[in-house]
Amino acid sequence: MSEDIIEVTDSNFEEEVLKSDTPVLLDLWAVWCGPCNIIVPSLENIAQDYKGRLKVAKMNVDESPMTPSKFSVMSIPTLLLFQGGEIKETIIGAVPQKKIEEAIKKHL
Repeated sequence: MSEDIIEVTDSNFEEEVLKSDTPVLLDLWAVWCGPCNIIVPSLENIAQDYKGRLKVAKMNVDESPMTPSKFSVMSIPTLLLFQGGEIKETIIGAVPQKKIEEAIKKHL
């Protein structure tokens, strides 16, 4: 995982995501999920391209099941864009980087 992407768990979710001063793109994923692995390069590019303006975070749903359940996440990968502690965008599935960036740009 890129050093520009942070690992978030149920225990640090509130501090890292909900209380973040910058918008947060949270990737809900699992090790066994093929489509989750497909979007990793896109997320690494986004983390570098938007450094300082956007925080990119990953949460393993198998290790931290409470948070995905709280937000009724039913499939992975699911990307949630948080701003001011609220979900502003939801992207489900392995989508092209351009689609992810279009969602982000609406809120930066």
